[in-house]
This record gives sequence, C-alpha cells and structure tokens, in this order.
Amino acid sequence: MEKMRILLVAGGWSTERDISLKGAASIAAALTARGHEVTLFDLSDGFDPLLKLAATHDAAFLNLHGQPGEDGLVQALLESAGCPYQGSGPAGSFLALNKAAGKALFRRAGIRTPDYEFLPVRPEAGWKTSLAFPLFVKSNTGGSSIDLFRVNDEAELKRALDELFSHRQEVLIETLIPGQEVTCGVLGRPGEERALPPVLIVPKREFFDFHDKYAADGAAEICPAPLAPELTEKVRETALAAHRCLGLSGYSRTDFRLSDDGELFVLEVNTLPGMTDASLVPKEAAAEGMDFGELLETLLRYAMEDTKR
Repeated sequence: MEKMRILLVAGGWSTERDISLKGAASIAAALTARGHEVTLFDLSDGFDPLLKLAATHDAAFLNLHGQPGEDGLVQALLESAGCPYQGSGPAGSFLALNKAAGKALFRRAGIRTPDYEFLPVRPEAGWKTSLAFPLFVKSNTGGSSIDLFRVNDEAELKRALDELFSHRQEVLIETLIPGQEVTCGVLGRPGEERALPPVLIVPKREFFDFHDKYAADGAAEICPAPLAPELTEKVRETALAAHRCLGLSGYSRTDFRLSDDGELFVLEVNTLPGMTDASLVPKEAAAEGMDFGELLETLLRYAMEDTKR
C-alpha cells in the first residue's frame, strides 16, 4: 500500500477513553512499522484542531469508543472536511450505537434479539418491568460492559436504575438468554462483505463483564469457535444480516447469545470494535491469515476506494 499520512483519532471524553487510547498505541505502532506517518490526535483537544489536521492528512483512522465517536459525529465532521476514514458513516454508526434503535430494526428485519424494554427517562414510582428475571440492565449507548448489571429481583433492578439514571443515561433492560457468548466480525466494502470466523467467549466470572474483557486473567476467547458447522454458518450469516440491516460498511462486530437449545440472538453491533492485535476482530482476521497491520491497511484502502468512487 502507498505510504500515507494518517490522522489517528482516539481518546475523547467517554467512559471508554482509556481503552481507546490503549488501542490507539497498538494501531500507531503497526501502521508506523509499515511505513506510514501517523499523527495521534486526542479528541479531547476539540473539534477545531481535528478539522485543521484532517485537511493535512490523507485519511483518518478512528479508534473511538462511546460518544463522541461511535455515534457518527466525528465521521460527519471528517466528511465535511473531505477526509476519508475507515468504517461506517454517520447514520449507520448512530443506529448501531443506540441499542434500542438497532434492536427495533433487527426485529423489523426478522433478526432475533432478546426481549427488552427501553427507558429513556426514569419511570414513575410504582413502575415494574414486564420482563421475567434475571435481566441485564445497561446503558443504551454505552460499551465495554461499563455500567452493565445483572439483576435477579426488583430490589437489584431499582439499584441498577438508580445508578444509571444518576449518570443521566438512557437505560435498556434485556432478558437474559441462558447459554454461550459468541461474536463474529464482518469485513468488506458494501456488496462485497464476508463474515470472519466466529469467536466463542468463555467468561471466568458470572458474565462477560469489563474485567473479563480486558484483564490478563479474563475470559477465554476461542477462535475459530468450536461450534457445529451448520451453527457456525448460521452465526456468520446472521452477522452479515445485522451488518447490512444497519447499513454499515468496512467492518463491524456482532455480539450474540447462543441459547442452550441452539437459538441465536443478536445483542448489538459494534462499528468501531476493539483494535489491538489481541482484540476480537483482529483475532478473527488472523484466523484467515491476515495479520494486524494488513487488517488496518485493508480498512484504510476501503476508505480511500469509497472516497474515489
């Protein structure tokens, strides 16, 4: 690939800031090793310098998690500046980040997702959920399993809601599907996407929480997932369907629950999934023989090709 000036955008002010910066260090090292000139920009420095830098670089690589970043705002700013960037555009990014909106679209498309209730504001006194316990309670636009609660009764539900609403977060309550955690990446330009080999996640704690995701002694991540061939194909087909349902491009990662009776449920889709050589999508790409640097360059190539078209 021709050597490029790449603006690596990370950090920001979401609860996932530190994770974003950690991943950016891996991206910078891999792209620099392949001869590219990388400028690391912390989004906390503001939108004005972002736009000025965008005008002097060939492309941007976004490693933002949460808002702003996964909500499509930075993508819209870069488009205004005429700077190509990897991954999905503003609309698809926003629909994927908003879990309730994404789940509504999945239901309309016939893609199974756990039953849920969306609480944009705190319910009135005396409100009770219509869902059966146990439940997961989470931020509607959060990620990295931050502010994720498993609740077993009304008292635990109230404590979780109090915590989330105290942070002014919209809340999603979701039925717990007993079974296994599976995730599957998608890679490719629109019309040419392919699903990567799925990963089976084996938590060491009660569920796949923040510690299990990022600690050295966290969950086991087995790739390719040791699933029956027909089930593997179902996971890959559903990941593609979810990717296309939200109008995504470049890449994504869909998280699933595989129930004990073999049914597959989409939890959410990530448009800027973790990006270190140990992250899930890079592991899946490596299972197909694509190393980390090659994956990064592939995503940038898609961005440049889309701009030319």
